[in-house]
Amino acid sequence: MKILTVIGARPQFIKAASISRILKEESNNDITEIIVHTGQHYNHNMSEQFFYELDIPLPKYNLAVGSGSHGQQTGNILVELEKIFEIENPDWLLVYGDTNTTLASALVAAKVPCKIAHIEAGLRSNRWGMPEEVNRIVTDRLSDLLFCVTESSKKNLFIEGRTKGVFVSGDVMYDSFLYYMNDAIKQCVLTKYKLRSKKYILVTIHRAENVDDLNRLDVILSALRELSHDIDVILPLHPRTKKMIEKSSFSTNGIHIVEPISYLDMISLLVNSRLVVTDSGGLQKEAYFAKVLCITLRDETEWIETVDDGWNKLVPPVDHYNIVSSIKKSLHVDVNSLAYHANYGDGNAAQKIVEILKEYL
Repeated sequence: MKILTVIGARPQFIKAASISRILKEESNNDITEIIVHTGQHYNHNMSEQFFYELDIPLPKYNLAVGSGSHGQQTGNILVELEKIFEIENPDWLLVYGDTNTTLASALVAAKVPCKIAHIEAGLRSNRWGMPEEVNRIVTDRLSDLLFCVTESSKKNLFIEGRTKGVFVSGDVMYDSFLYYMNDAIKQCVLTKYKLRSKKYILVTIHRAENVDDLNRLDVILSALRELSHDIDVILPLHPRTKKMIEKSSFSTNGIHIVEPISYLDMISLLVNSRLVVTDSGGLQKEAYFAKVLCITLRDETEWIETVDDGWNKLVPPVDHYNIVSSIKKSLHVDVNSLAYHANYGDGNAAQKIVEILKEYL
């Protein structure tokens, strides 16, 4: 069986690491994985570094599509990926999440045709204005096998009339978190950034609705500046966010700005942080894995379990004082009083997915 894995963004590298590790172990069973990197994320710290750090097999192909509008990026991937399907003639396409890479890959495979397996299927924000929502719904519709992280994702698919080929596997990001944890805690990240354990807030901001909307971006930065008077605030800066801050000339005084960091350094920063403030879907979950409180600067989240258990609070970034107040309150929450459930599996999601794929040979 030949599997074509197409990835292009930082979270997909982390997810693919778990599956690729299992597939490598299965290589004696006539399973071959070919990795394609679309180049959707192309900054070294958000791309190549992950392949070496997480021991992911190097891509056979790199499409180098770079940045651009949704249409431009998706279209470029479509054109280049179609050529690779003609060369490789895979049995299965493996895609992750809800990026333009995910959508474009599924569209090509559906027309070749080639069977599609979608990992992290069934997520819904119920907001069509969100590009990721369009990507995930179309990909789910085109896929032959749908691997859901949680029962709630499975329920979403059932509501939409999709019942065949649906499995609850658990979360491959949780697999990665557990697998790399020991290496992560060995990183000298606190010394590197002159931080003290549980004495700082870890922040990431990158979503278009927060970064491209200058009113929201201004509110977020002003809240972080105020908070930095009382506690250290570290912000690994996404290239998109950096571009918009420079364009707008917004002040980041008091905020500890650093370049995008490796996965191991990020996990080390996460487990040692007092609080996470983010608009990232992946970091919301990783904070939950690490039992660190999280403030999510969005109107909604697909990871409702983190909110239901009290570890994650949604704070739409439209009011400076509401953000500051919510964060200050969270800093005083006793995490030992919160419920914690194994909502995202047992750390063996990748093994389950590969076993199911083998059944469909």
